[in-house]
Amino acid sequence: MKKVKQRSRAMRFRQTLLSRYLLIILFAFLFIPIVFPIASILYVVIQENTKASDENFLKYGSSNELAAMWHEQASQLQENDAALIDRTLQQLKQTYPEASLFWVDSAGQTRLQLPPQKQLQLQWNAADAIQFMKASINQDPFTVVSFFGPDHSETGFMVLQLPRSIIQMERPLGTGTPLYIAFLIMMFAFFFLVSLLFFRSIRKRLLSMQAAMSLHGDNGLPQPIILKKHDEIGQLEMAFNDMVVQLQESKEREYEEEQLRKQLISSLSHDLRTPLTVMSGHLYSLKKETLSPSGQASVKQLGQKIASIDSLIENLLSYTLMTSGRYPLSLTEQDVLRILRESAASWYPLWEQAGIAAEIELPDEPMLHAVDKAALRRVFDNLFQNVTRHAASGAFIGLSVELFQQRTAIVIRDHGRGLEAESASKGYGIGLAIVDYLLKEMKLDWHTESSSEGTSIFIIV
Repeated sequence: MKKVKQRSRAMRFRQTLLSRYLLIILFAFLFIPIVFPIASILYVVIQENTKASDENFLKYGSSNELAAMWHEQASQLQENDAALIDRTLQQLKQTYPEASLFWVDSAGQTRLQLPPQKQLQLQWNAADAIQFMKASINQDPFTVVSFFGPDHSETGFMVLQLPRSIIQMERPLGTGTPLYIAFLIMMFAFFFLVSLLFFRSIRKRLLSMQAAMSLHGDNGLPQPIILKKHDEIGQLEMAFNDMVVQLQESKEREYEEEQLRKQLISSLSHDLRTPLTVMSGHLYSLKKETLSPSGQASVKQLGQKIASIDSLIENLLSYTLMTSGRYPLSLTEQDVLRILRESAASWYPLWEQAGIAAEIELPDEPMLHAVDKAALRRVFDNLFQNVTRHAASGAFIGLSVELFQQRTAIVIRDHGRGLEAESASKGYGIGLAIVDYLLKEMKLDWHTESSSEGTSIFIIV
């Protein structure tokens, strides 16, 4: 069992990015002490082999071999045997057809020319011979001058001239330096290519994972990634897939809880309406009875609380319909300020009854926007209701049009204690939630600023 675990760990290590990277580093460390000696050995072997092939490639051998042959032939000839010299040169001309041959006797007279050369001088002196030999050094054609006699002691000499292209290549094949350099370049290129492919593979997989994270399915969650390798990135992909599964399960639980919550709210709202209706009927009957001033005050207070609970139930039902997608809006171009004036006019008597002074400063020009009239009235009614219920202590409400962040906005102000103090009141959060939902559906932004001196609500049109 222990051996199996060790073998499994070894297999996992071979599949990791670390093991591959260490292999590349190992190759880099072995490159200099191993590859360079191997390249040097190959260089020497190639140098020796190509040297022999270069010499075999030359038609008449190397220049040294030609010079040695020419001196050998001259050492076997004597100036007084002109016929033998002529025959020897004629035989050599057949062996070396590209060569130019001639010889000069001790009197300085040019004798046999193979082939005849018009530019060749016919009479020579010592200075001419020296100048000719000096001018022929390392020049084209390749020239060999050799004096006659066993010790080359005679004054007569014979000359061999061959084009250097025959005895010397422009770039000898024997040099292995270009191959050596090419081999090193190939090794460096191979090392660079391996490193590039390694990091390119990592980058490609990371980009693929990034794309998978940003690509969402129908449920708004990322899609799982197909695992291809079990290395570090593979483990990251597995963790990502586990996270996606957990998110999907959480999404399903959230959906189920949301449906249960909506169903519960809907059921409670309908169930509460029946006792509220009964209580309202009894309260109406109680008002007809003769009551003391204290009793009348209690009946009035009960009526207000029943109305508040009824409004809260209405908001709960509306919010449930909205979040369920069963509150359709019909958007048409409307004068937003006209709807605001109509809503404010319906609330004006209630503001007077609550002792709230209304300050309305709206321009005469229409403010057009695509809205649902009933939904926008619902927004204004909810905001005015909040002011009446929760900011009546400030005894003020202001309606105006101002610039907010360089955009035109309808502003509703009060002098209440602020949202933080009002947040404890029941129903306030649901009313603003409905406002937020309806404004978003009508493509309207809104912003709230609140302090102990009051609240300002900006509806940006």
